[in-house]
Amino acid sequence: MNKLELVSALKNATGISKNDAAKVVQIFFDSMTDALAENERVEIRGLCSFYVKEYKSYTGRNPKTGEPVVIKPKKLPFFKCGKELKERVDTK
Repeated sequence: MNKLELVSALKNATGISKNDAAKVVQIFFDSMTDALAENERVEIRGLCSFYVKEYKSYTGRNPKTGEPVVIKPKKLPFFKCGKELKERVDTK
């Protein structure tokens, strides 16, 4: 399912206009993105949680030349599946 399909599902389930459904979906994603940018955890009970994982700087290697390269510290978002979602997917 992509974003447009999600908008259509919301529109069909609630009877609101496509523009309003698109706004709701956009507000939802923007709120999640803003929270993760502030290093906050986003948890949707029974479905999943998102959190930010921080990585320290380390020395890697250029695969072409074998030359050492310094990798800068970084933060990446992570997704963790909830128990109810795991069970629901496993039963189908």
